[in-house]
Amino acid sequence: MTDHTDDIDSVSGTATTGHQWDGIKELNTPLPRWWIITFYLTIIWAVGYWVVYPAWPLLWSNTPGILHYSSRADVAVELANLDKIRGEKLAALGTASLADIEKDPALLALARARGKTVFGDNCAPCHGTGATGAKGFPNLNDDDWLWGGSLDQILQTIRYGARSGNPKGHEGQMLAFGKEGVLKPDEIVTVANYVRALSGLPTRPGYNAAAGAKIFADSCVVCHGENGKGNLDVGSKNLTANIWLYGGDEATLIETITNGRGSVMPAWEGRLDPVTLKAMAVYVHSLGGGR
Repeated sequence: MTDHTDDIDSVSGTATTGHQWDGIKELNTPLPRWWIITFYLTIIWAVGYWVVYPAWPLLWSNTPGILHYSSRADVAVELANLDKIRGEKLAALGTASLADIEKDPALLALARARGKTVFGDNCAPCHGTGATGAKGFPNLNDDDWLWGGSLDQILQTIRYGARSGNPKGHEGQMLAFGKEGVLKPDEIVTVANYVRALSGLPTRPGYNAAAGAKIFADSCVVCHGENGKGNLDVGSKNLTANIWLYGGDEATLIETITNGRGSVMPAWEGRLDPVTLKAMAVYVHSLGGGR
């Protein structure tokens, strides 16, 4: 590097800084005046913004700014105004029975709209935005229900949950027949294939149907019923519908029978107000799977 402060570039006629690297000279070209003015104006604007609007974080809060503006406060006002507009209809929704709501087009539309919004905020993380469910989380669009798909049954499940610890919630779970030593590994394989056969699914070669039926009758009928149709009172699965909460392949069924299942549906009473719970029940029932 060399330093020639009085050097003028022969091509552009611009003075250089006197620096060059590998024969390349650095031109001493000043920034355009308009750019510099704009740059300083943005600094002035930023300082003004810091003063006028909430900007600087403090230990427990933030600087309120001269205008004391708050977008959160604006949202609260808008929601309060919306509640006033909906007040009469929400009151009617609260006093109407579930059956009456479904008979009244206006109340039904309101319940479905409110229920859909609340569902997206609270239930979608497990059941999906379209309520199609996932492994371990029921699809609410079909007509296969562990605890019942009527309006009253759906509301009961939403309010008190399943295995949630709420004394009014649903109880009952799939026992761990292998882990508890009730069934041997070969018996579990046999009854798993019997369960697949109930849904019309193929079974492994050499499967003994008679042995599977006996094991099922001895260990599973008490919950799932003689025909495998399930029991809403204990939340046992309908094994003939070919609709599976965890999967109907042989490996998954063996895992289920061996280790059991006992997923939890939270109780929403106390978290959501009664009108919202009712709207949720109506929305879920209207998805297409409600009975």
